[in-house]
Amino acid sequence: MGEQLLLMKGIGKSFNGIEVLKHVDLDINTGEVHALMGENGAGKSTLIKILTGIYPKDTGTIIFNGKEVSIESRTDSAACGIAVIYQELSLIPTLTVTQNVMLGKEPGKFGVLNTAGMRKKVKALIDHYDFKLNPDAVVETLSIAHRQTVEILKALSEDARLIIMDEPTASLSTKESEILFSIIEQLRKKEVSVLYISHRLEEVFRLADRLTVLRDGVKVGVLEKGEIDPHRVIHMMIGKDLSASSASHPMRKTDTEPVIEVKELSRRGVFRDITFSAHKGEILGIGGLVGSGRTEVIRCIFGADPVDSGEICYNGKPLSGNTHARIRQGIGLIPEDRRLQGFVPLLSIERNVASTNYDQLTRFGIVNTMKEKMMGLASTKKLDIRPANPLIQVGNLSGGNQQKVVLGKWLARNLKVLLVDEATAGIDVGAKDEIYKLLESLAAQGVTIIVVSSDLEELIRISTRILVFRSGRIFREFSDGFVTQEDILEAASGIQKETEEA
Repeated sequence: MGEQLLLMKGIGKSFNGIEVLKHVDLDINTGEVHALMGENGAGKSTLIKILTGIYPKDTGTIIFNGKEVSIESRTDSAACGIAVIYQELSLIPTLTVTQNVMLGKEPGKFGVLNTAGMRKKVKALIDHYDFKLNPDAVVETLSIAHRQTVEILKALSEDARLIIMDEPTASLSTKESEILFSIIEQLRKKEVSVLYISHRLEEVFRLADRLTVLRDGVKVGVLEKGEIDPHRVIHMMIGKDLSASSASHPMRKTDTEPVIEVKELSRRGVFRDITFSAHKGEILGIGGLVGSGRTEVIRCIFGADPVDSGEICYNGKPLSGNTHARIRQGIGLIPEDRRLQGFVPLLSIERNVASTNYDQLTRFGIVNTMKEKMMGLASTKKLDIRPANPLIQVGNLSGGNQQKVVLGKWLARNLKVLLVDEATAGIDVGAKDEIYKLLESLAAQGVTIIVVSSDLEELIRISTRILVFRSGRIFREFSDGFVTQEDILEAASGIQKETEEA
């Protein structure tokens, strides 16, 4: 490893008076693969957004290549030689590798592109880094791993010295991940630094020269390669001894009848042979890392995504029909991204609550506006949505109240099954507790609830039973005794032994 390339010192950031980064330090050397880990909400994303000019820092300094720099925009960051490879790639599928890499910086004269010069430059980059790419290949014909390689090429074409990779293997197969790992090794040899952000412990152990761990906006510590041990890292991330983190209610199997039965469900490239049941009045928790297939499975149960094979049964009968049919049968979904998929920000509380209930509010195609208003008012009162005005646009509410609106549109129906994805992401502690109590109350009334969550404390608190997904399969089931956050994280990372039959 070379000399220090980046030093972020004393970085602080607050939102609405709440400190999310508290004097955090981060240093990366030339040619180093430096991993950044921490639980959901630890401050990783905020730190990266400051480094890439998306957020301004409140305190601290950034030194890059020996000089103090001011990074106030993406342009400033790129000028320093910092690039980011996000999970959502920014390529144009119908263009070639060369055209994507050179987009926005095409050489030419008098309005005529120098296509030969463009191809020569991209080919030289491909050869220099020994990437397995054809400069003339159309991007939409490439695998996801090779598309990521094109993104990396784009960064290298702008002389990037530090490439930030945010959960780069989340949507990759094992074979595609191996391609990415070999590329990272090539970057290391060429003295390009990589900041690798991942929840996957096995990848970090394999790739990282050093590891920085954040917890609750604070840097907990830095581990050298020889010090990176699974149990040690998990303990640093959670910040509790085993005895402290085991203070949870015990897992238990219910003896009520199964309501949802998933049998050998598979979707190519996403998950395979998923088999489990969810019982009446049960809160079934699903844990696992990003890309493990958790969200995709419950979307398939809701009918939002297709499956390739397997069966979903509802009250003993095969579940068929589209999403609309499943809603009519009493199945509801609170999606992971509530702002994009859960509600319409510019519509009022009452209109959002009514959005899944117009089959009950219309007659001969005419909406009963009085019933619509009464439904909105009833939800506002029942869920204690604040401000208590059903005419307020949902986009103007806090995160907790927005989530109550999403829940309210299902409670207005004869709900039998509720699928919940990241129930309290971005919600304050007080609102979280309200959501938990609402879910527990529904379960007590006999509603079957399946909850996907990255928040381990949340998963343990509200679940009666927990399935841990890993690489598109059910890796472990916790159905009796006490379960700890370490247990779930170790299972999600493949450290614990796999359950033979989930």
